[in-house]
Amino acid sequence: MNIETIKSVYFVGAGGIGMSALVRYFLSKGKLVTGYDRTPSPLTECLIAEGAQIHYEENIQLIPEACKDKASTLVVLTPAVPQEHEELTYFRNHGFEIQKRAQVLGTITHSSKGLCVAGTHGKTTTSTMTAHLLYQSQVGCTAFLGGISKNYGTNLLLSPTSPYTVIEADEFDRSFHWLSPYMSVITSTDPDHLDIYGTEEAYLKSFEHYTTLIQPGGALIIRKGVSLQPKVQPGVKVYTYSRNEGDFHAENIRIGNGEIIIDFVAPDLRINDILLGIPVSINIENGVAAMALAHLNGVSPEEIKRGMASFRGVDRRFDFKIKNDRVVFLSDYAHHPSEIKQSVLSMRELYQDKKITAIFQPHLYSRTRDFYKEFADSLSLLDEVILTDIYPARETPIEGVTSQLIFDNLRPGIQKSMCRKEEIPEVLRNKEIEVLITLGAGDIDNYVSDICEILKTR
Repeated sequence: MNIETIKSVYFVGAGGIGMSALVRYFLSKGKLVTGYDRTPSPLTECLIAEGAQIHYEENIQLIPEACKDKASTLVVLTPAVPQEHEELTYFRNHGFEIQKRAQVLGTITHSSKGLCVAGTHGKTTTSTMTAHLLYQSQVGCTAFLGGISKNYGTNLLLSPTSPYTVIEADEFDRSFHWLSPYMSVITSTDPDHLDIYGTEEAYLKSFEHYTTLIQPGGALIIRKGVSLQPKVQPGVKVYTYSRNEGDFHAENIRIGNGEIIIDFVAPDLRINDILLGIPVSINIENGVAAMALAHLNGVSPEEIKRGMASFRGVDRRFDFKIKNDRVVFLSDYAHHPSEIKQSVLSMRELYQDKKITAIFQPHLYSRTRDFYKEFADSLSLLDEVILTDIYPARETPIEGVTSQLIFDNLRPGIQKSMCRKEEIPEVLRNKEIEVLITLGAGDIDNYVSDICEILKTR
C-alpha cells in the first residue's frame, strides 16, 4: 500500500506513546485518522483535540464507514493489542492491509537518513536529546520519539527540508528490524523482553542483526563495554562512547550547586564547558551519545553547546515535579533493574545527605519473574521502598508471581512496605519525605498530581 495515496488510517491501540507519534504524522498529512484505545488518557485526549477520532469500546459498529474501504484504508497495529481483538479480527477477516507500527515507521523513514537510538535503556532520553540538538540547529530533522519532549510538548517533530529522521529504535517484538539506519547509537543490551526472546542469547542476536541494517557510508556508535559483537556492513564506521572513555567521551566533569558542566571530546573536536539542561549524572553519558550523532551530521559546536543547555528533558524520564529546599519529587519511567540502579545512583549523587524513598510499580509478570532478585538488589540502594501490585500491560497473571517476590529479597534493614496503587496518596500522607521517586512504566504516573498536592500542602 502506498502511504501517500491512502485516505484513512485506523489505529488498533492509538494511545501508546509510539503509536501516537504515527497518529500525529498521518494527521499532518491530512489523512482521516481514527482508532481504538483501551482507556482514555491525557495523550488520547490531546490526539482527539488535534483531530483524531478515538473510541474506547471494542466494537465493530464504532469503526467509521470511511475506514471500511480496504482499498483506501491502512490498519496499524500495536503488539500490545491481543490478536483476538474484535476490531482487529474484523479487519483481518475482510482482507485489509494490516501493518505493525514499526513496519509503518520503517516505510515512512526509509527514504530519509535515519539517526536511530537503540538499547535496553537510555534510548528515549538520548533520541529526544539528539532530536533537539538537530531541530534547533541549521541541520533540522524529523523525529519519531518514544516520549513527550518537554521542549516541544510532543513526540513528533517535522521538517519539510531536512534529510534526517531521528528514531527511537525499539527492540520489543524485534520492531527495530524494520528500520534502515544511516547511523545508530546502541546504549545498552541488558537482557529484557524475555517473554518475547526466551533467552539472553536470542536477545543479543536480535541486536546483532540490527547492526547489519546500518547503511554503508553510515556509522554505529556503541557504548563501551556493551556485550555485543556488531556485524556491520563494509563501509560502516564503528565508534565507541561512554562517560569517561571511548572515541566520544566527557572530560573535566564538574558537578555541584545543582549544575553539571562537562567538556565533550570527539576524535576530531573538543567542546569545552557544556552545561547540561537536565543536571543528572546519567545524562552525561546520554549527552555524549547525542552530541556524537549531532556532530557527525553537521551540527556546529556552538549549536551543540546551546542545545545541550536548553534541553528540558522528557516526560517521565527523570522528570522533576517538585524541587525545593524542603522536598524533592520526581517521576521516572525506569522499569528494568539496570535503569532503576542508574536512577537511584544519580539521585544519590545529587542528594547525598537526604533520605531517598521510592514507590515502585513492577511492569509485567514475566519481567518480575525473570528479574525479581535484580529488582530487589537495585531497590536496596534506597533508604525506603514502597511496592505496589504488578502492572500487567499485555499479560495475564502468572501463578506465584507477585510483588512479594521483590519484597522478600530486599536487603535486611531497609524500610519497606506494600500497598495497592489506589492507596499511594493515603500512605504518603503519613510519611516524612525528603526525596521521593515514583518508578515504573505502568499507570503509576496517574497519581503524580495527587502526590504533588500532598507534598506541597505539608
